[in-house]
Amino acid sequence: MSAPQFTDVDIPEAGDTAGIGRALGDYFKRVRGGDVGSLPAVLGLIVLVALFSVLESGTFFTALNFANLLNQGTAIIVLAMGLVFVLLLGEIDLSAGFAAGTSAAVLAVTLTKWGLAWPLALGAGLLTGTLIGLLLGILVARLGIPSFVVTLAAFLGLQGVMLLIIGEGGTIPIQNDFLLAIMNRNMPVWTGWLLAVVVVVGYAAVTLRSIKSRRSAGLVSSSTTVWAAKVISIATMLGVAVYLLNGERQIVRVGKQSCVVMGPPNEPVGCIPIIQGVPWAVLVVLVLLVGLTFLLSRTSFGRHVYAVGGNTEAARRAGIKVSSIKITCFMICSTLAAVAGVLLASRDNSVSPTTGGAQTLLFAVGAAVIGGTSLFGGRGRVVDAIVGGLVVAVIANGLPLITSQSGIQYVVTGGVLLVAASVDALSRRRSSASGR
Repeated sequence: MSAPQFTDVDIPEAGDTAGIGRALGDYFKRVRGGDVGSLPAVLGLIVLVALFSVLESGTFFTALNFANLLNQGTAIIVLAMGLVFVLLLGEIDLSAGFAAGTSAAVLAVTLTKWGLAWPLALGAGLLTGTLIGLLLGILVARLGIPSFVVTLAAFLGLQGVMLLIIGEGGTIPIQNDFLLAIMNRNMPVWTGWLLAVVVVVGYAAVTLRSIKSRRSAGLVSSSTTVWAAKVISIATMLGVAVYLLNGERQIVRVGKQSCVVMGPPNEPVGCIPIIQGVPWAVLVVLVLLVGLTFLLSRTSFGRHVYAVGGNTEAARRAGIKVSSIKITCFMICSTLAAVAGVLLASRDNSVSPTTGGAQTLLFAVGAAVIGGTSLFGGRGRVVDAIVGGLVVAVIANGLPLITSQSGIQYVVTGGVLLVAASVDALSRRRSSASGR
């Protein structure tokens, strides 16, 4: 029997401090091996922004539209964050949109009709989402019913529940200043800058501590140069975003008011207060991003989620409580759907039977998959939902500016989703072939 043949492999030494060039080389090796992550979504986002900026520069590439884009995409992003947990298991939740609507309906009824204090009404809405997820998780994990069937049934059933709560054709207004401020108010200018500084300093401190911990343990770590480049890049992007949002987002300013000018003879048509500052909804997304990323990347629960999604049987043999993991993920998904329902209610100032319906779910699933979360389970991050959500929001925001045919938006969004799913399938095949 001939001796086994080994291929030379470049294994970095512990405490490796290679520079940016080495880091880029390693990254491109991973990409060639099939680990593309959110790279296609990032490239697509850049292309879309550039395209719409050229075709409709007078409207799309403005601070006002930038703020509108964030407002339009926030609920979809939060809903997609929850779907990431279910998709990581290789499952699906088709009821997330109407789980959001049902939770918002409970919030509206307890707040407006029952007169409960807003913290209690908000808690009731979020608890509704958690209970929906618990029921779905038990049916999938304990009874073994396919998630597609369970959540499709919930998709239909929750529409009926909403009608029973609200009443057919009815609309319940939201009249609480705190809840309405989430999607309709902006931070003071100084608060936006403070938030950016906190995010950059926090990211720098956490990542630097991780590098030092790995080096002290004799493990491979990123170089200080790479760490500094990432910190500078994040600081630059956040700085530009906050600068744009802190600007006055009007066409004409008259004293302490701003008036919109519409066509000849260019006379002010109406005045509104000056709008500037980072939307409060951004803070909601950042808090969820930090908390959920920590949960997936720094806890045993997160490691178990990836293990179950990668190979359920192997995870079970390793002693992981697969059923508990699945139930918890469905609960997280529906709870975040309830948060998205609150955001939708805040944006619309009301809750109706259509809240969470229409294309809400499809856009959220598309956002998660376009961002890089695998439909086959075991691969994805919470930040993928943000990247994919921005792609969906840019399409929904930019296309109406260049065409009046609404059908084109669905065709383009569907095409982008199909491309993302194709990239996912091809990357998994490439990863399998390369042994990753």
